[in-house]
Amino acid sequence: MIERGVLCILIGAAVLIAPQFLSSPGWRETIAGAHVVGWFALVLGIALVVVALVQRTRGKDR
Repeated sequence: MIERGVLCILIGAAVLIAPQFLSSPGWRETIAGAHVVGWFALVLGIALVVVALVQRTRGKDR
């Protein structure tokens, strides 16, 4: 689950950062319009990583 979380974090960060590096105004507006999706992917990825780390930590305590 950590791998999926990291991939979601990377996708979310890419969607949020990409408009700054795109030269085409059309692409820039398209990707910038998906900022909600980028934030969702970023938060989902962080949540997946946190849940996986908590489960791993609880598994070692038992």
